[in-house]
Amino acid sequence: MQRHVAMSLRRVLSQPKRAQEMVRRVVEPCDVFLNHRSMDTKKTVATLMYDHLKRHGFNPFLDNKSMKPGDKLFDKINRAVMECQIGVALLSPRYTESYFCLHELALLLGCNKKVIPIFCDVKPSQLRLVNNPKWSQDELRRFRWALEEVKYTVGLTFNSSKGNLSEIVNSASDIIIGSMIEMKDEERGQRKNLAIPL
Repeated sequence: MQRHVAMSLRRVLSQPKRAQEMVRRVVEPCDVFLNHRSMDTKKTVATLMYDHLKRHGFNPFLDNKSMKPGDKLFDKINRAVMECQIGVALLSPRYTESYFCLHELALLLGCNKKVIPIFCDVKPSQLRLVNNPKWSQDELRRFRWALEEVKYTVGLTFNSSKGNLSEIVNSASDIIIGSMIEMKDEERGQRKNLAIPL
């Protein structure tokens, strides 16, 4: 088994383009964190957006594409959230039932990340925190705060019975790319302002 893995790794590394992509995935932090409820959006918007962003040269984080067996769930997710520049919250009808969705959203907002909400088959006013007895009062407070913040953030809406998946993915990607460019320009401007003339 170990011999097979070593041979497979050697074969991958002997192909420079594949080896570079593999190293990039392991070393580079993610640019965009895709926060979603698996059962509602993974097979539709989330995966299409992940693939679209990858094709445009970004390194997005999507749990089933970015994690592998043996990864520590919270360590990997928390690190990806802290490393990312932008979060995309794919809010859906059962989103607020998920501890992970709410944890990721609260962490994104708590780290002052720019969050772009996409309301998939749900209106902001319909998002209500579920009072799960397994969650502590502190978690409920954090989740309620994060949910209120995202409800009052301008976002995109998608109605799966009427909408076109490729349109929402393209629109969201355009916004993400534009936001990344803005952030880079702001960063350059701040560095320029910090330069001390001699």
